[in-house]
Amino acid sequence: MIKIIRKEDCVGCNACVQRCPKSCIEMHEDEHGFLYPLVDLNKCIDCHLCEKVCPVINQNEPKKPVNTYAAKNNDRNERLASSSGGLFFALARDVINNGGVVFGARFNDKWEVVHGYAEILEDVKSFRGAKYVQSRIGDSFSKVEKFLDSGRRVMFAGTPCQIAGLRLFLRRDYGRKLLIVDMVCHGVPSPLVWGEYMKSIVNGSCEPSCNTITLKSQNKNFVITEVSFRDKRLGWENFGFSVRASVPVGSGINKTFQVGVNNGLELLFERFDKNLFMLGFLNNMYLRPSCYDCPAKCGKSHSDITLADFWGISSHYPDLHDDSGVSLILVNTVTGNEVLSRLSIELHKVDYNLALAGNPSIERSAVNLEDTVLFWNLWAAHGLDSVRIILKKKQGSFLHRALRFVKRKLRNCLNL
Repeated sequence: MIKIIRKEDCVGCNACVQRCPKSCIEMHEDEHGFLYPLVDLNKCIDCHLCEKVCPVINQNEPKKPVNTYAAKNNDRNERLASSSGGLFFALARDVINNGGVVFGARFNDKWEVVHGYAEILEDVKSFRGAKYVQSRIGDSFSKVEKFLDSGRRVMFAGTPCQIAGLRLFLRRDYGRKLLIVDMVCHGVPSPLVWGEYMKSIVNGSCEPSCNTITLKSQNKNFVITEVSFRDKRLGWENFGFSVRASVPVGSGINKTFQVGVNNGLELLFERFDKNLFMLGFLNNMYLRPSCYDCPAKCGKSHSDITLADFWGISSHYPDLHDDSGVSLILVNTVTGNEVLSRLSIELHKVDYNLALAGNPSIERSAVNLEDTVLFWNLWAAHGLDSVRIILKKKQGSFLHRALRFVKRKLRNCLNL
């Protein structure tokens, strides 16, 4: 029977819920919005299948990639619509064109992040782009199994811990019928914080730059149509967070008020280092507890292909740099190599250690657990503004900042 004593020991992959033969496990939200399994003891038959599919209990051995590449989708528009170099979409196209099914993370109508599947390429577009919120897997693992058993080819994309859970859930090797793709993961932030942040955008209390004052005259009669964590208008490396909406011109008129970017009213655009939600996420203030000791780092997910942004490429491989986005690809299996060889993409072999230098999350878990404790202590009283309070406190006084600057310069001069 699965029993969570420490919250660090559950990644929320939902594998135990889906494998239970008696359907006696349900996921419940904790006070921070993260999901954890709860067992109905009256139905449990002690078969221990839930424990056998848990990626925390059954961790794989670390594994280095077989090959490491810098890569770009040849279609620039597809790169711009993606978080990095557009490789997810290229992989998905190959699977769809061969009669397969693609699973990925998308927004639902409440702008929560959930896993779903697509059987046509147009529907794959909703999976594109990073979504810095933990997705709800639901019964996706069970659906993957059904598609595979019916003879369909399947591509599943998710975080490393979700991939590790899927591998254990399936309990057999489907060979080339299954392509498993994970993303280099910084950590998954709280769905509760994300939900509250979206509410602040809707009610006009989010940020001074938020253009909701225009909407108040419309009685907030608008519909959010797009959320992007990786808006590239300032370039791939200076990405921003943006939200757009459609607004009726008048009561009963089925038209939209179109201004701003991409034919929609822009509610918010901020560069990643100015946006409160992104700052809290990137500073590890409200990640899932398991992210601070991730059980699926260092290739332990055993995915076929790992995708990431190739941060640091301008330093190590300046000739390959492209401000519309460059992907890092870690090929982990023979299946991954075979699929990659079929794609019409720009591909360059690179050194794994140089790639790791700009992407330490491949091997390292999140840090700053103290800030997480402080954030949740402040949350009830200050909400997301807790991020600003913590960052201001960490900056210290002007004198301390000046001393740190002088010491850093001295160390550089002395090559220490």
